[in-house]
Amino acid sequence: MSAATAYNQMNPFTPMFGKVPAYMAGRELIIENMVQAFDVAGSNPDLCSIFVGARGTGKTALLTYLGHRAEQMGWVVASATASNGMLDDIEQRVRASSAHLISAASSKKLAGASIASLGGISWENIEPSANWRSRLNLILDQLNEANTGLVISVDEIDPSIPEMVELVTTYQHFVRENRKVALIMAGLPYKVSALLSGKTTSFLRRAARHNLGSIPDYEVKEAFRLTVEDGGKRIDDDALDLAASAIGGFPFMFQLVGYRSWNAARKERIISVEHVRQGSQIAKEEFDSRVLEATYAELSKGDISFLQTMNEEGETSRAEVAERAGKKPAWVSTYKKRLLEAGVIEEPSPGVFEYALPGMGEYLQNRG
Repeated sequence: MSAATAYNQMNPFTPMFGKVPAYMAGRELIIENMVQAFDVAGSNPDLCSIFVGARGTGKTALLTYLGHRAEQMGWVVASATASNGMLDDIEQRVRASSAHLISAASSKKLAGASIASLGGISWENIEPSANWRSRLNLILDQLNEANTGLVISVDEIDPSIPEMVELVTTYQHFVRENRKVALIMAGLPYKVSALLSGKTTSFLRRAARHNLGSIPDYEVKEAFRLTVEDGGKRIDDDALDLAASAIGGFPFMFQLVGYRSWNAARKERIISVEHVRQGSQIAKEEFDSRVLEATYAELSKGDISFLQTMNEEGETSRAEVAERAGKKPAWVSTYKKRLLEAGVIEEPSPGVFEYALPGMGEYLQNRG
């Protein structure tokens, strides 16, 4: 590669929600378990998995990545976002993912189609009046004949949507009938908790729950360096340390810092400390407006009061929160639970709290 070519490589970082990054830092074990589940199938509990995390923790990107891996392993994948009409969307995605030709005949939705290397499939006599479960059963029968299964992927879990509940209860029947079907979902902590507490969806408490927390600095540094080098540049060790500090183990911040630092280097071959310093400042402003502001808008006055008692950096004890707020232990317990479920704070050890979102303490102080 010539020097001129190296200088002009496309930015390899992807600061867009849901975009699969070059390296899924910190998620290797989850990916390994899910790939094993797709490979073995059967009664593997990971075939029903929920990914939980605050905004910017990489939930959507992980769902997208796992969908790609499942397709590579021969599964048909239908991806949707929780919303009204999602069941029809899933059904249409199944048909689109498993056929190259859609028949115009009203009695046959798909004729003489083939699924990648899985052989021929023909949807026979699917009655429009049949309910969603019945229509999916017919599709699953055909997929079974082709020796493959279905992965349903749902982002932004929302238990207030009736079709979300219908999907979950129908999936329970698929499991009882030993269908080869997986359900992988992602959502904010408080919405996942609400779904799990529902009377008709309580069986999901037995699903594999993966909490997407922060990524260790050593993994951040490795993934950051590899991304930079694969893009055609290099990065100084001191600059890498500064980048890791600015990222704070947060996946979306990883992409923002990387993207802006790369741009700051422009046509230079090496990303320096100064480039990272410039990039990190812009990234922080973006993170504040795109993540912290949206999170703040959902907080109650009590939530904010609790958060403002916490140390801007590091850990804060339950006793410190109660003393600074001038409140009783019951008040602390109530808001601790709310904020843990919202993914705004973490409790690394009993009675000890810290912010789950990088820069949240400073953001709150600036808001007054």
